[in-house]
Amino acid sequence: MTLLLALTSGGLFAAGWYLMMRPSAVKLVLGVALVSHAANLAVFAAAGAGRQPPPLLASEGVAALAGSLPVADPVPQALVLTAIVIGFGVLAFTLVLVHRAYQTVGSDDLEEMESADR
Repeated sequence: MTLLLALTSGGLFAAGWYLMMRPSAVKLVLGVALVSHAANLAVFAAAGAGRQPPPLLASEGVAALAGSLPVADPVPQALVLTAIVIGFGVLAFTLVLVHRAYQTVGSDDLEEMESADR
């Protein structure tokens, strides 16, 4: 399962970088989104995805056994959740920036935007 997640993450990184190298601003935004999702998936895959029980313990008697039971690590899950929220904010800002640039220049081509800036 980890190999599948790693390969999927690599494919998303490759597709995201490819889209980011295109001259269209819309493709740039889609590339940023794909790279953000690929980074989240890479963190999740690096944590070792598996079917362990949650790290919540019901009683005091079970708490003594916590050191010997395999439980899920909540830190990668918290990191991915935080990265999703930050990625959404960056994506929303990028969409607004591209929309405003399109209104000003009249095209989503980055080379035309650069020539209009001069």
